[in-house]
Amino acid sequence: MKIIVCVKQVPDTADIKWTENNTLNRDGVESVINPCDLFATETALRVKDRLGAEITAISMGPKQAESALREVISMGVDNAYMLTDRFFAASDTAATARVLAKSIEEKSPNFDLIFCGQYASDGDTAQTGPSLAQNLGVSLVTNVKSIERIEDGKIVVLKQEEDFVSRIEAKLPAVVCVLTGKYLVRMPKILGRMKAQDANIPVYNAQDINFNAIYSGLKGSPTYVKKAFRPKGRDDGEIVYDYSAKETADLLLSKIEEYKG
Repeated sequence: MKIIVCVKQVPDTADIKWTENNTLNRDGVESVINPCDLFATETALRVKDRLGAEITAISMGPKQAESALREVISMGVDNAYMLTDRFFAASDTAATARVLAKSIEEKSPNFDLIFCGQYASDGDTAQTGPSLAQNLGVSLVTNVKSIERIEDGKIVVLKQEEDFVSRIEAKLPAVVCVLTGKYLVRMPKILGRMKAQDANIPVYNAQDINFNAIYSGLKGSPTYVKKAFRPKGRDDGEIVYDYSAKETADLLLSKIEEYKG
């Protein structure tokens, strides 16, 4: 079985800065692996533990994202490669999915499963995984809590719905978008860290994967961020007690009118 894991670095700070194009300015900002992508990696590794598999990790981003790939290799991923090109900068989810899909078609075409985090903490759109599945023309399952079984060319997962859990079956190959879970993500062992330190991680640009760069970056992205801002924090609340139901309702209505005014 051949598995691909998509890994993204995200800012690990509350001091987010924006460019003039309302995209994240990552210069000088410490980065970590996106939490959902860590759980996607752990899920892939658990499949490998049970059934045996070769896992390849892919990250699209600046050269510094190589550290994220070395981290997942230290956890047990077999190999990895980077997608880095100045033309990829400021790509939205649609453009990112195009680049990832083309790289997979060129470098890792014979896959059975692709694991992605359900969403990235720096965007929270949950669009890259579904767009990747669409570009590749394969099955898609989102909001996955856990894998039940993989057999007979199919995968069965538990999917978190709004207020219940459903059991979903999908035909392989498939893209599986994983939520953060209740199980622990494994810690790298010393031998894993040694392997990661010495691992050869190829770096590919648009030309290397035969990708037309006009379909990536800011110009190739259909999404336009009109405005980016921090939401205002809530004011301290007020606890209401020792009132009758009618008095409480009247007080609540007066507070609402006061807030509107």
